[in-house]
Amino acid sequence: MATAEPERTSILIVDDDPLIRELLGTFVSSFGFNFAVAGDGVEAVQKMAEEEYGIVITDIMMPNMDGMELLKRIREGHPHTDVIVVTAYGGTFNYTDVIKAGASDFISKPFNVDELEAKLNRVLREQRLLRELKRLSIRDGLTDLYNRRYFDVKLWEEAHRAHRQQYDLFLVLVDVDRFKGYNDTFGHLAGDKVLRIIGEVFLQSTRENVDWSFRYGGDEFAAIITQANIQQLRVICSRLLTNYNRHQLLPTHLSVGVAHFDRRREHSWAEDMSDLINRADRALYLAKSQGGNRLVVDGEGEEGSQAEALVG
Repeated sequence: MATAEPERTSILIVDDDPLIRELLGTFVSSFGFNFAVAGDGVEAVQKMAEEEYGIVITDIMMPNMDGMELLKRIREGHPHTDVIVVTAYGGTFNYTDVIKAGASDFISKPFNVDELEAKLNRVLREQRLLRELKRLSIRDGLTDLYNRRYFDVKLWEEAHRAHRQQYDLFLVLVDVDRFKGYNDTFGHLAGDKVLRIIGEVFLQSTRENVDWSFRYGGDEFAAIITQANIQQLRVICSRLLTNYNRHQLLPTHLSVGVAHFDRRREHSWAEDMSDLINRADRALYLAKSQGGNRLVVDGEGEEGSQAEALVG
């Protein structure tokens, strides 16, 4: 029998017949899957509110909530969960009915264990393909950081979350000092290596599952730093500069410009997003104009935009 995915996909088995639940559980466990069971659609909805399942295998004819209603609920609330419908041969619903309703596949009772395994493996292959396509759509091909398109999405999401939960958010913009000269001297392959190293440095220097790192475009990079105060921000940016300089890719260094997100009621969200990017960009320009290899933090002073510099 085929082995399951390394992450042990969880399956929810839904059937009002305890013998069928036990039989299906024995089968999917032998295929290498984790599983849970529910006696009807109502119990299944409750379990899915508490835990994520990659696949649901459900009977059609059940009390309280039948399989078609459950399928509808899953499509509405768990669009990334695949559903395989199991029903008696010659029953009320046929293959076309359940596929049109949103099921991923259909199997008749009495079912064949090889057929069940084949259908589960097909669903898993499609899930892996969709995950990979999503990853490619939001990642930069050279550095494997998130790309500019995804930056626009995440900045909007994270700014709203920071405002809603009342914590600080900073935008970090980074540019490679003297990158054109480095490319002209050592060639574009060497330049690409520099960009890949910066991608690695971003991942080393920021906090996993808290901050977001992006290739902003060309030799520009960005990070969204969430749930951090100004001191923590400085530590992260200093680490970024130090980790890059350890590679001694002279004459290149990094210039870093930072701005704090401010939500102003008299402005639209789009205006505040634009203002945040503009202030971070001005801070970055100031860092480069002061010789690079430094961090400049934009702040509010008597003359509007003041800056503090920290040489890495």
